[in-house]
Amino acid sequence: MRALVQRVTRASVSVEGRVVSSIGPGLLVLLGVGRDDAERDADWLADKVRALRIFPDADGRMNEPPGDREVLCVSQFTLYGDVRRGNRPSYVAAAEPALAEALYERFCSRLGAQRGIFGAMMAIELVNDGPVTLLVESPSR
Repeated sequence: MRALVQRVTRASVSVEGRVVSSIGPGLLVLLGVGRDDAERDADWLADKVRALRIFPDADGRMNEPPGDREVLCVSQFTLYGDVRRGNRPSYVAAAEPALAEALYERFCSRLGAQRGIFGAMMAIELVNDGPVTLLVESPSR
């Protein structure tokens, strides 16, 4: 399981021109589920994201976890796009939709995240809060 985690001042996701979720300061998480991922991966990754110390403390150092800040999570199977051979991405490592949706929902619930709409064509708007973007992978990767 892979998550691209971005610290944001605000973020939103729209489907067909309608905002379906939005947050203020917090984290935008793009979540990819692999075909070999399981519930333990979703739980571990959600706990890891919740514990990341990437917000400034009183001294301005990245030392604080998200705490009560909001989280917006969007499913993103393209995080498993493989372009090592050729220029057209292969998605054979991405989970089938039924597994991916179940693990996406588990991850979001455990993290208390707002959500996009699984499988929909979504438009994501965000304002980064500093240059903070991390790729976090579950240990089974």
